[in-house]
Amino acid sequence: MTMSAAAVPARRRKPGNALPALVGFGSFAGFFLLVELLIQIGVLNRFIIPPPSEIIESFPRIIVEEHVLSRFVMTLTECLTAGVMLTVFGVSGGVLMQRYKLLQQACETWVAAMASAPIVLCYPLFLVIFGRSAWTIIMMGFVSGLPPVILKTVEGISSTRKVLVNVGRSFNLTPAQQFWKILFPASLPTIFVGIRLGLIFALINVVGVEFLINFGGLGQLINELAERYDLAGTYAAICFVILVSVLFFMTVEKAERWLTRAD
Repeated sequence: MTMSAAAVPARRRKPGNALPALVGFGSFAGFFLLVELLIQIGVLNRFIIPPPSEIIESFPRIIVEEHVLSRFVMTLTECLTAGVMLTVFGVSGGVLMQRYKLLQQACETWVAAMASAPIVLCYPLFLVIFGRSAWTIIMMGFVSGLPPVILKTVEGISSTRKVLVNVGRSFNLTPAQQFWKILFPASLPTIFVGIRLGLIFALINVVGVEFLINFGGLGQLINELAERYDLAGTYAAICFVILVSVLFFMTVEKAERWLTRAD
């Protein structure tokens, strides 16, 4: 009797969990149908916005003829490398800044200013340093995504409730034990907000620099298709950029759930 009673709520929860995904997919499909209709009746210019049906039809062509999958893997690898680097160095930098107040007072304003600076305009300097290679793109993504990770790490650790810190002191925890058992777990949600923001900035700059220096990846493909005025192919390539973003956010969400569950 108890098992069946527990099973009923579980069955009832499944449709509820699937409902947001269905609503999201339905809204997405409805939007594309609306755009298709507006283009067909002449409200939207098909020479600026191609019909979604043409974009869907162009997918097989760009996959076969433009080798989009290898370009997708290249952009994904560059974003992954930049993401790992900005997570490691960003969280470490935020911890150091929060630990040493003089360092925080000296650098926090500069880090915040760097977050709002148009880093992408510095790509000629990175070309001189790293050459026309994937490392120029990776380092541009890394530098642009670093500030939000640092700032959110500082914010997360600083906003840890004092009662938790006092409990740790009452158990005579060492500073290292206080960090790993109290400060770090409590600040994880805020740190992951910073990582998400950093990944957004990194992805924008990775694809943007690929476009600017015409070197590999989806950014180069978008540049080539735009120069040929292949609008349907250009929008299809942009869909692959969105797919990279979706994969990253799904990975970050799973990592956050795993770390939170582990703590």
